[in-house]
This record gives sequence, C-alpha cells and structure tokens, in this order.
Amino acid sequence: MVFLMKCSPKKPCCKQVIIKMHVLLLKEPRDGESGPDPYIKELASHGHKATLIPVLSFKFVSLNTLSDKLFQPEKHRGLIFTSPRAVEAVKMCLEAEERREEWNSSVKDKWNAKSIYVVGKATAALVRNLGLDPVGEDTGTAEVLSRVIIEREDTNIPPLFFPCGSIKREVLPTALRENGVPLETLTVYQTAEHPDLEKNLKNYFTEQGIPASIAFFSPSGVKFCLEVVRRLSGEQLTQIKFAAIGPTTQDAMTAEGLCVSGTAEKPTAEHLAAAIAKALQ
Repeated sequence: MVFLMKCSPKKPCCKQVIIKMHVLLLKEPRDGESGPDPYIKELASHGHKATLIPVLSFKFVSLNTLSDKLFQPEKHRGLIFTSPRAVEAVKMCLEAEERREEWNSSVKDKWNAKSIYVVGKATAALVRNLGLDPVGEDTGTAEVLSRVIIEREDTNIPPLFFPCGSIKREVLPTALRENGVPLETLTVYQTAEHPDLEKNLKNYFTEQGIPASIAFFSPSGVKFCLEVVRRLSGEQLTQIKFAAIGPTTQDAMTAEGLCVSGTAEKPTAEHLAAAIAKALQ
C-alpha cells in the first residue's frame, strides 16, 4: 500500500512512503517451478510481502490400477483432471523407462484423439507436460467444467475417466450423472493435514505478527487452518482481510462465519493478488 505525504508551500519536497502489508498464503508450493511462487511474486508487484505455509500433505494410492487404465485408452471416452496432484499421480505411473517410451510412442496420441478436460491453468500446464492437449483451462471451477463436458459429450459413450483425490467435491460427478454422461472415478491420492501446519503457523505469528490478509486456497485449507488462525489472532481476527481463491473456498469460509473481503475472479496469481490489493486499500 502506498501513501503520499502531502506537500505544503513551505515544504515543496515530498517523499513517497511505501508500507508493505504482510499477506499469509495458505497453499501448497507450485510443483515443478523454479524461482519465487507466482502468488508471492504477484503480491510483491503490488507492494506486499507474502509468506506461503503449506496446508496439506498427500499420499498416492492405487497407482497400479491407474497405470492399467492409462494404458487402455480404448476403454474410455477421455480424461478429466481437476487438480495438479492427479496429474502428478499419472506422471508417477510413467517413471519406468519402458512405460514412458510406450506412452510417448503411441498411448498419448490415442488419448489426444479423445477429450482431455481440465480445471485451471496450473493443472492444464502439467497436463501439457504429459504431451496431452487439454480443454477447459479457463473454466476455473469443477461446476463450470461440468457444463462444458455436458455440452460436448452425449450419453451413448464409454465413460470418461476421472482420477481424483479422496476428498473431492461431488459437484462434477453429480452433474454428469444427472445428465447421463458416463463417468468412472478412481481415488489416486489421499489428502491430510500437513504435519507441520500448526507449528509453522505459530512460528509465523510469533515472528511476523498478525498478517494484514490471509488467503485460503481450498475448503480443506479452511478446515485444517481456521481454528489455529482464530486462536493465534485472538481479538485481532476482525482486523484481518480474508481472501479466497474462488467461490467454492469462499463458501467454505462464509460457512465458518468469516467475512470474505476479496475473491479472485479467476484462480490465478494475478487475479488473487488484485483482489487482496483492493481489499487492503
């Protein structure tokens, strides 16, 4: 946030004073990228200092089953990815050299002849790294993606294959089922609270004090963090500007009684930083 000191006729020389607001990002680090996290970088461009604390830990499961299905594309109409972790699970199935060679030589092209659906730019970028051509990266939410799928697919098809997490929301499966679009799901990772979450939050509040803004990136983040944040903030909780990465997270925050000061128009670093910067003005 930038404040300009008013000049007077007697003091024509003005100085610009920049006050950095502290922003706490409750999210996972971006996979496979060097340099600063894009959310930290975007907030810095608005003059704010952001700190990232990981909220979740992940355990991959059913990778043998996932591998079998990936190498039998003829049994499915296409793929659906709504999280980077699901793509990471696929990547793990391709680590063996012979599997990777088979994927690159023929299997990925068979999938590309079908529909590859994604939510969000981060997931889309990881899917492209697999050699696949995704549709839907601008949808932003599973609800919007489900409408895209329903418009593009009919009911007389083999099922779409949806590798997902253990605590996925049921919005997309329910919408497809109600509209007769066949879907097969497989849980490929389990989500739990990060083992160092409470310790890291306590260290942050001890060292940096109450942040000006806290951003949540998932309903799981709200579930795992909010009680600790409330305890550490005490009476100053109402001074914090809370922000959400999207409407689903905003709903989870509102349900817990939080006043949400800003929600990203799209789930990107640029849009979230703009929402937080506006809330802190």
